[in-house]
Amino acid sequence: MDETASSGRLPERDRPWVMRTYAGHSSATATNALFRRNLAKGQTGLSVAFDLPTQTGYDPDHELASGEVGRVGVPVAHLGDMRALFDGLPLAEMNTSMTINAPAMWLLALYGTVAMEQGWAASTLAGTTQNDIIKEYLSRGTYIFPPAASLRLTADIVAHTLTTMPKWNPVNICSYHLQEAGATPVQEVGFALATAVAVLDAVRACGQVPAERMGDVVQRISFFVNAGVRFVEEIAKMRAFGVLWDEITRDRYAVTEAKQRRFRYGVQVNSLGLTEAQPENNIQRIVLEMLGVTMSRDARARAVQLPAWNEALGLPRPWDQQWSLRMQQVLAYESDLLEYPDLFAGSHVMTALVDEIVTGARVELDRVLELGGVVAAVETGYLKSALVASLAERRRRLESGADVVVGVNRYTETELSPLTAAGAGTVEQVDAAVEAAAVDGVHRWRADRDPAVVDAALSRLRADAATTTNLMPATLECVRAGVTTGEWAGALRQVFGEYRAPTGLAAATGSGGDPGLTAVRERVTATARELGSGRLRLLVGKPGLDGHSNGAEQIAVRARDAGFEVVYQGIRLTAGQIVAAAVEEDVDLVGLSVLSGSHLAAVPAVLDGLRAAGRADLPVVVGGIIPAGDADTLRAAGVARVFTPKDFALTSIIDDLVTVIRSANDLP
Repeated sequence: MDETASSGRLPERDRPWVMRTYAGHSSATATNALFRRNLAKGQTGLSVAFDLPTQTGYDPDHELASGEVGRVGVPVAHLGDMRALFDGLPLAEMNTSMTINAPAMWLLALYGTVAMEQGWAASTLAGTTQNDIIKEYLSRGTYIFPPAASLRLTADIVAHTLTTMPKWNPVNICSYHLQEAGATPVQEVGFALATAVAVLDAVRACGQVPAERMGDVVQRISFFVNAGVRFVEEIAKMRAFGVLWDEITRDRYAVTEAKQRRFRYGVQVNSLGLTEAQPENNIQRIVLEMLGVTMSRDARARAVQLPAWNEALGLPRPWDQQWSLRMQQVLAYESDLLEYPDLFAGSHVMTALVDEIVTGARVELDRVLELGGVVAAVETGYLKSALVASLAERRRRLESGADVVVGVNRYTETELSPLTAAGAGTVEQVDAAVEAAAVDGVHRWRADRDPAVVDAALSRLRADAATTTNLMPATLECVRAGVTTGEWAGALRQVFGEYRAPTGLAAATGSGGDPGLTAVRERVTATARELGSGRLRLLVGKPGLDGHSNGAEQIAVRARDAGFEVVYQGIRLTAGQIVAAAVEEDVDLVGLSVLSGSHLAAVPAVLDGLRAAGRADLPVVVGGIIPAGDADTLRAAGVARVFTPKDFALTSIIDDLVTVIRSANDLP
């Protein structure tokens, strides 16, 4: 029977999607206050941002955590922090999304324990752990363990929640970060579905889930996608996702119930597509991207979180987050969008576009499966190389003007914006005392524990990790014993080892037909000759825990195309490691990339290390999301150049690097 009324409207208006803002910074107490304010404004779900030490399994007092504590999210080092984070919030009445991957089991155990302390049964809890480790190897960089061990942790969580937390989504397959790393719509769909296949295969093979319950597993798998500004294409992409997910779960996993095969996803619209130049333009970008995941009723997001207009400038303030929440509310409650059936049913244009993406994504998925699955495709570097190459092509189109970004490569003339007139006051500032307080807090927490109980819990965790035993019971024992985030991850590091993912640079080239590159290449060759060296050598370094390596990789690719010899050792390096590499490799320039906001701690540490190593003469440049005042501070400390997202022309940046080398060596 036709569900529409004679007017074409639905007989009853659809319920809106869950509305979230991605929030967390400074401390558990400060973030709890932010949650309360956002919920009072009509937000209907929580989306927790954890800081980088928490995401990568380090306590606040670890060397790598320096400068990163509380900066891009909330630090949660132990059960006490989780209690403070959700103090006074009725967890059984919430829908909580936690952006956490490698330590997802640990954070879920902390969350469940706090809920139990509040008097709630685990079976009442609803929400999502992101827990897609594959995309961490490819784009975001907060992995800890090798792929096989990471998938084992994911399978254990799925099996545990299936029986104890039936309303919880134990894994959130993330295509969001693949798009940021360069994926085309076809690659985004194909690679994300390859990850989902790897997770479901791991669950099926772990022996903890009966075959007849695979439909229940599939029903709890959700996706987390990216919506770019090409919103018609994004609508088609989401419809294509639904077609292929239904096909895979029916044919590969024998799920017969259509409701269980439904494609369920939440969305964060494209943060890295926001611009530092004319940032007011980001408002219309966010609205268009929101339409891409809400207009099509048959492929509408279950939950939406929007970035703030000023995320390319720094950490958004509560007012900025409120503005993004109000965008969702205006669309859901003031417009008539939710009153109609699918607007694109029967559209020849949409059908053709969906079919095109489905066909291409099937090819990508089959290619990954032929390689042995997504883990093999990560370990061989195939997936990373494909993304680096796609992003290089995207950058080439931007630089050539083939792709227009208003305010960046066209229509750059502008009036002064009243939104940014206050300078650094337009973003949230994280108090430098936050890190010291977190370090003091974890020291006091450790001092108040029973060491014998902690040691016993960690011993059990290590012993269970060496077998195929589900690790959630041992993890819950660690929570109750007072184990810290770093200790839990450290115990598993001892058993599983750590992992360094392929950089993907080997096969990538990004010069395209850039006519300016020839002149830059000639300058590189001439400078090397004048210095008496074979080639100019550039060290690209990622200090600290910031894993967003896309920009660093693109600089490395373009520098290599220009004739530099590039030294790039990947992410998550200490200042000492970067300094040692610079000295040992005898480089001509050090380029540091920091997008987490920790530049005022990370960069001076490298400068101090170079001075101590007798290489104060070695020039250093920095790129990242760096406010103007901070850029002045870095230059005063000795940094030769500071690049921010507004510096989009890579060849011009490489040309400037040559100028820096010549200046440092007193060449004309």
